[in-house]
Amino acid sequence: MRGWLRILIGILIVAIVVFSGGYYWYFLDYRTPPGSYSIDLAAVRALAQSQAGAKPSEIRVEHVGDFSMPLAIAVTGAAWTKQDAAVLSYQLVFPDRTIIVDTAFDQPLSEKMSASGFNAQAYDRMIAAMAASSDIVITHEHPDHIGGLVSDPNLAHNLPNVRLTSEQLSDPSKMQDAHFPSGALTGYQPLTYDRLYALAPGVVLIKSPGHTPGSQMVYVRTQDDREFLIIGDVAWHSLNIEKIRPRPRLTSNLMLKEDRDAVALELAELNRIAKAEPKITLIPGHDAGVYQRLVKDGLLVEGFK
Repeated sequence: MRGWLRILIGILIVAIVVFSGGYYWYFLDYRTPPGSYSIDLAAVRALAQSQAGAKPSEIRVEHVGDFSMPLAIAVTGAAWTKQDAAVLSYQLVFPDRTIIVDTAFDQPLSEKMSASGFNAQAYDRMIAAMAASSDIVITHEHPDHIGGLVSDPNLAHNLPNVRLTSEQLSDPSKMQDAHFPSGALTGYQPLTYDRLYALAPGVVLIKSPGHTPGSQMVYVRTQDDREFLIIGDVAWHSLNIEKIRPRPRLTSNLMLKEDRDAVALELAELNRIAKAEPKITLIPGHDAGVYQRLVKDGLLVEGFK
């Protein structure tokens, strides 16, 4: 064998080994990390009952935009099939008030994030609903969840009803291209709580740091005793929970710079809850299929009041 051919074959072998090893590391490798994360459902349910007054009668949703991505970017070890990722905002409707959970983004921010779609009518309805709400909370401080808040033309009026946590304001870089107007938060007092917080009758905030420092889930128990867990981006897709697979390292470590191990432990707990408490409806951050099924089944109602 000629020397140059030996060298070429050697280079090819090294490239294959390096590529396959790198691909495995960044897209396929997953091992259960040490530690634990738990949600005390008995405590959550007790807090949901702790405040006097009527619970929400329904959960409404606005589909403000979309992303398109391969499933392999969202779930470690998944196929490279194209998936729609919905950008959503939720409205908890009480007899005497409403609460907004997550505020999507405006059109300029959606374009910066290379979103594949933007629904201006849904965005306008969300902005109008925010002005009439008693509370506005976000599951975490990424721009496709907080972006509608920072772009809100009524921000000064609405800010007294905004329940941003101290963790959500701790690192402005986590907001990426979303920025509050200069001086908008001067004197603002963030919400501070330990593990659980009763926001309203039937509504409890649950800390879940990992995806971001300020990540939290929102437990909702409606008047007809249906239970929901809006989990934000702990899981982008239902498969994250079903397979207990976080986002691959390329997404987690290089793109999002999240605590992948903390997210994995939270997914393990959500998997346990899904099996032990099948009547609790888990709502992942961006799973378009889950959102569409819940609307079809009448568990979510399309369009804000």
